[in-house]
Amino acid sequence: MKFAQIIDFETERADEMRELIRQYEERARAEGRKLGPSHRTLLRDRANPNRYLAVVEFDSYEEAMANSDAPETTELAKQLAALSTRPPAFTDCDVEESEDL
Repeated sequence: MKFAQIIDFETERADEMRELIRQYEERARAEGRKLGPSHRTLLRDRANPNRYLAVVEFDSYEEAMANSDAPETTELAKQLAALSTRPPAFTDCDVEESEDL
C-alpha cells in the first residue's frame, strides 16, 4: 500500500529550502542512490504565506521508514529544520485512493 507523509512547516526561507532539497536529490542521483519518495507536492497556505504543507508519497511504508532512517535524510531534515520558524508537524497516512482526474 502506498504511504504519504504530510509535513506542516513554516519558514521565511523557502528558496533556501528548495535549494537544499535540489542539492540532496542531485547528490543521490550522482551516487546512484534511489530517491525514497515517488512523488512530492508542496502547498502554500494562502492565509499564512510562511506556512507550507509538503505531501511526500512513497511506494510503501517500509520504503518511507528506510528513507527516514538514512543518514543523508537525517542530515537534510536537520538543515531544513534550521531554516524553519517552528518545528515541523508530521502526519503519516496510508493512501486509500489516488486518481488523476
